[in-house]
Amino acid sequence: MAMASSRHHRHRIPLLPWALVLALFVLPAAQADVKRYQFDIVMSNVSRLCHAKSMVTVNGSYPGPTIYAREGDRVVVTVTNRVARHNVTIHWHGLKQRRNGWADGPAYVTQCPIGPGGSYAYDFNVTGQRGTLWWHAHIAWLRATVHGAIVVLPPPGVPYPFPKPDAEAEIILGEWWHADVEAVEKQGRVLGMAPNASDAHTINGKPGPLFPCSEKHTYALQVQWGKTYLLRIINAAVNDELFFSIAGHTMTVVEVDATYTKPLRASTIHLSPGQTTNVLVRADRRPGRYFMAVQPFNDGPGGVPADNNTATAILQYAGVPTSVLPVSPPPAVANATCLAAAFHGRLRSLNSARYPAAVPLAVDRHLLYAIGLNIDPCASCPNGSRLAASLNNITFVMPRVALLQAHHEGIKGVFSADFPDRPPARFDYTGAAAPLRLGLGATAGTRLSRVAYNASVELVLQDTRLLAVESHPFHLHGYNFFVVGSGVGNFDPERDPGRYNLVDPPERNTVGVPAGGWTAIRFRADNPGVWFLHCHLEVHTSWGLKMAFLVEDGDGPDESVLPPPKDLPEC
Repeated sequence: MAMASSRHHRHRIPLLPWALVLALFVLPAAQADVKRYQFDIVMSNVSRLCHAKSMVTVNGSYPGPTIYAREGDRVVVTVTNRVARHNVTIHWHGLKQRRNGWADGPAYVTQCPIGPGGSYAYDFNVTGQRGTLWWHAHIAWLRATVHGAIVVLPPPGVPYPFPKPDAEAEIILGEWWHADVEAVEKQGRVLGMAPNASDAHTINGKPGPLFPCSEKHTYALQVQWGKTYLLRIINAAVNDELFFSIAGHTMTVVEVDATYTKPLRASTIHLSPGQTTNVLVRADRRPGRYFMAVQPFNDGPGGVPADNNTATAILQYAGVPTSVLPVSPPPAVANATCLAAAFHGRLRSLNSARYPAAVPLAVDRHLLYAIGLNIDPCASCPNGSRLAASLNNITFVMPRVALLQAHHEGIKGVFSADFPDRPPARFDYTGAAAPLRLGLGATAGTRLSRVAYNASVELVLQDTRLLAVESHPFHLHGYNFFVVGSGVGNFDPERDPGRYNLVDPPERNTVGVPAGGWTAIRFRADNPGVWFLHCHLEVHTSWGLKMAFLVEDGDGPDESVLPPPKDLPEC
């Protein structure tokens, strides 16, 4: 097995050769169909950048363990909360959980939290999906330290639709705070302001040698000259969009959000929080040591402080002494709006016979959601107000009973199913007069959008200049969707649909809405249940930039929500 080494990294990092991956998973069907994991939520002492703290982890690991499965497997993860002062839930980001929202994980949406001392078995099937996804805590800001990768391999005997790599590795991008993350969020809430930015970015939990006290906190990946590597890259950051590059090397994108793409060569890739990207990298440069760099992208003030630090890891060619200085990363690309837009604009679904792009061509429901940053009154805040966020001028209020449970059991008074299909008033969303036209206040409520089973939906997410324009990554639970269009300025319902890509648009579960612009997605509502839609910048989610779809049952049990499991946590 190839191993990674570096003078900056005293632990040897495993790299999975393709032959070993096959050996792990080519098992008799009776043994390969169920993968079981135990997740213990514990407090762990962790030190980075000369600061030590106690923080919540899974099994004492940061990042947490990788879930390995094959397409078609059943996965059972038993989560036991051994932390006295935190509730917890785990979300399996990007897994569709067909008819099984009980396993989806967002607190008070599909389940009540797992309390201290409690356990819950997330039991789900991986159906019709393969690639790189990830899991993370889905309550408060715990996902800053509670997260890990999900690797779903194709069925036995089914190759990748791209050249077989010699080995592969997971690359998880994250953020590090010196302070307790929950305390950081609470301070911002009490003050009515944006919380403090993180103190560093990380690659596989390590900030790299450009930071103090990081001699042993640098991730290194050892490669053999002439071989090809599949890197499974995950943006697990809480609030930051990120660029990733490897000094001196070009990457070939072959997958985003666990859906195959047409090969796309790029020297720098962009990932919003929640997104995953698989790239092939050929180790064909002069043997040496090369920095892998993570740099922030921030294209609007938006009230959110930015962490502008660069995290690094090392691509280490075998046989090269660790005394050799790494080749420097490319220059910083913060505010590179054009670079990010160009990268996403070139992505295309593979759209092959085996992996077609089944884009809905006819639309049953047209939705337009205007994104707003708001100012709400706050008697206890120093300035008498607090920052908030809204969709269609509604700041979502989390209930104290899980929405899916309330829907399934007919519990009244928990939510209303009257979320509006469009803003209360049409205005110049991105124009200079937008704040004056609509105002900065919003209505609070727990309002869902009811959608008929199997309806085709087009949703246009429109950024606005309310307070400030800013890019927003939106994640839809329970579904993939096709990103059929995007643009700058106001969406024009007469002109812009004529420019849609309805042939091979990228298929995703998380999409970025450009600052001062719009993004159009389409999906078929064939998964009954209650499914969360929210900004994946955690600061905006906590301010209320979220809602949920209530997708009705279809005909018969195969088109209806499954009964809840017996160990479902209670509120």
